[in-house]
Amino acid sequence: MDFEREVPIEKTTEELELETLDSPRKPFKILRNAEAFLRRPTVAAIVPILPPKLSENLQDANDIAEDSLEELAEIDLNQINDWELRPFRMRIGLSFVGFSSLAILVLALFLTTLHPQMSPTEQIARYWGEYIWFVCLGVTGMFLLGREAMRPINKRNLDDDW
Repeated sequence: MDFEREVPIEKTTEELELETLDSPRKPFKILRNAEAFLRRPTVAAIVPILPPKLSENLQDANDIAEDSLEELAEIDLNQINDWELRPFRMRIGLSFVGFSSLAILVLALFLTTLHPQMSPTEQIARYWGEYIWFVCLGVTGMFLLGREAMRPINKRNLDDDW
């Protein structure tokens, strides 16, 4: 038995020319180009079939998206340091905690309104997955806030990322 291939494999890698980039592509430029690639044909296809007022609103939103993404593409991520990101990390942590507490409150309201015959133990036994998700989201937010609280506030070492 002969297990070798009968057709020889040709190596064509020498013929390929790879494009060399002067500088690496920036993530926001990639996002802008990909989003525009999807948005422009969609808007062009939808605008003719919409009512005039809605069509104008869609075109305005399209223009705003174009301008916003152009501004976003100009941002250089290497220029942003750790100190400038601190308030945003704190807001994200607070958002996690706030959404978690709100979701648990809505779940409790849902259960007491639609299932008044169930005891709290039965409610948790039946909807334990939702409780766990919301509690974990809140704990994650608390970890983010705790991490930010424990970071040293040292403006001399702004470029040091953890």
